[in-house]
Amino acid sequence: MTHRVVVVGAGFGGLFAIKALRRADVEITLINGTAYHLFQPLLYQVATGILSQGEVAPPIREVLRRQDNVDVRLGWVQDVDVEAKVVSVAGPGIDYTVPYDTLIVAAGASQSYFGNDQFADHAPGMKSIDDALELRARIFGAFEVADLHTDPETIERWMTFVVVGAGPTGTEMAGQIAELAHRTLRGQYRHIDSRKARILLVDAVGAVLNTFGDQLSSKAEAELDKLGVEVRTNTKVVAVDSTGIEVEFDGERERIPAMTKVWAAGVAAPALAGKLAAATGVKTDRAGRIQVEPDTSLPGHPEIFVLGDMMNLAGADGKPLPGVAQVAIQSGRHAADQIKRRLAGKETGQPFRYFDKGSLATISRFSAVASIGKVHLSGFPAWVVWVAVHLFYLVGFKNRVTAVLHWFVSFLGRGRSERVATQQQAFARQAIRAYGDPFRRGEAGPTASETASEQAR
Repeated sequence: MTHRVVVVGAGFGGLFAIKALRRADVEITLINGTAYHLFQPLLYQVATGILSQGEVAPPIREVLRRQDNVDVRLGWVQDVDVEAKVVSVAGPGIDYTVPYDTLIVAAGASQSYFGNDQFADHAPGMKSIDDALELRARIFGAFEVADLHTDPETIERWMTFVVVGAGPTGTEMAGQIAELAHRTLRGQYRHIDSRKARILLVDAVGAVLNTFGDQLSSKAEAELDKLGVEVRTNTKVVAVDSTGIEVEFDGERERIPAMTKVWAAGVAAPALAGKLAAATGVKTDRAGRIQVEPDTSLPGHPEIFVLGDMMNLAGADGKPLPGVAQVAIQSGRHAADQIKRRLAGKETGQPFRYFDKGSLATISRFSAVASIGKVHLSGFPAWVVWVAVHLFYLVGFKNRVTAVLHWFVSFLGRGRSERVATQQQAFARQAIRAYGDPFRRGEAGPTASETASEQAR
């Protein structure tokens, strides 16, 4: 019987593992909660109107259309029976099971609010298309609403944007909101001056892009200052509500009135990681990531591989590997190689060696920072590298072409090709939380019919 490989997650890890098994004598079942592969590093450009969601999220079936040994299924893995080697899946309106001989779990990461999940109602994260579209509606909608008001305090509250988290995502987001306000939207409103928008970047750590080193961190902060972004480091967020955010600095608390907040401060492993750890008896770290063997398999379960953001594995420096795309891509290829070696009767268990290809982050148009080994770049040269790298990893020729066209419009001109924002984008998340998810996605609460029934009682 053909060896059955089940892959959970169509992110970089899962997708590259599948592609590496293209010519292997295996039957692959891919289970993913959406019908698309998400290029997460460009979500902030969807949120700020540069790219459409289709350009960063190509359909999985289209990406894998030439690979005949893959069966793509929509659903959310709820449990893993490691003894029977079966995964239980909740699909839209249907539950089903899938048996496996080898299991690859690469379900990515979720947004972490550090125990304050109530913040999510007022400060969406940046982990999904839904997040990006909701933020687009909130950001562009804020200027529209501000233009309607006459009270100065109300206008200021609507025109204040707070981004929490000064890593790459938060830095890129703050820079793009500043460019929107000071460049793209300039002169388009009759009653407000968009250039008076206030953009704050807040983080509890002491530096912007602290993993890039002091030199690039300082250059990034200087560039943000030129854009008009207020950088608040060593500043902890202690409360978030619908009309503002409360921060603490040096023991002093301050409330910042702001209608639009963006959370880019932390990540955690999904709930599936905890379930898998409990089923196999393995340990997890504080972020919920699973402690894996050097070859990325689970202790005592060589048939199960955990990849990318879900795994806790020390790199050459002894520190856990970061949750970045390259770790997921390389670990996916490594897991696929282990499977092929096992099927060929060869020795397995070779440790995963991560090759760090560097870190990149944009600050504004034509300005970025890049740390590639001993080479540190900033400004326009780093931006050129950023463009080349992101085009290379965008899945699909069509996506690359349209991305270039939209970048041309946004970076050389003043326009944004994707400024449409709808009420559904702005309020759908709140509606789902209030009335339930009819498809019980992930750890969703009661269905809409169950909620209505409960209310009727």
